[in-house]
Amino acid sequence: MSIAGTGIAAGANLHLGAEAFVALQGGALWHPARTALLVADLHLEKGTSFARAGHLLPPYDTRATLTRLKALIDRLQPQAVYCLGDSLHDRRAADRLLAPDRALLDELMAHGGWCWITGNHDPDLPDWLKGERVAEARLGDIVLRHEPSAALGGMELEIAGHLHPKATVPLRGTAISGRCFIENGRRLVLPAFGQYTGGLNVFADPFRALFATRFHAHVIGRERLFTFPSDRLARAA
Repeated sequence: MSIAGTGIAAGANLHLGAEAFVALQGGALWHPARTALLVADLHLEKGTSFARAGHLLPPYDTRATLTRLKALIDRLQPQAVYCLGDSLHDRRAADRLLAPDRALLDELMAHGGWCWITGNHDPDLPDWLKGERVAEARLGDIVLRHEPSAALGGMELEIAGHLHPKATVPLRGTAISGRCFIENGRRLVLPAFGQYTGGLNVFADPFRALFATRFHAHVIGRERLFTFPSDRLARAA
């Protein structure tokens, strides 16, 4: 299934090896041939976690994140959904889910084909979550994991999350910044999908070790994605 006719804003086509994907404006990744939807870093219940630490934020981030994810699932009808780690913001996040939010999550998981990849924030997922729980998964020849590997061996291909990439683009005396997908044809790091998640500039140290040479950033705009080679991006946020 393609994104044509789904009502989803224009995405960006990209490849990892021979596999074709569409980076969606909402921050998810779509694999048309396998009808698979990939998201990273939902960080559900981050708002309540901050509130417990004395930093008061409106407690609506979980509902907003799940509502956006539901819209994608309803339109694309994926056969598989992969959550690439840090789906829950902390080990007690599931206990803080409001009943309507848990019901919404249950509704989404009822689609089947759900795969939870564990992350550093959620190494122990609650038993009631439906679907597979793994440290890594495979999509064809591509390894799916939460944290990008320090080095890809041989012809290994990788999709990961964890780093919340953000790019800054100089533009006529000013600059614009936004969440982005970053990839070089072998490795792809997804933007954080969660409502309260920030971003790390693609030239920050963690990215330098992963993308030593030329790469592309697919920057999320209000209505579409914009693709820039690395030499068009600002090195500071």
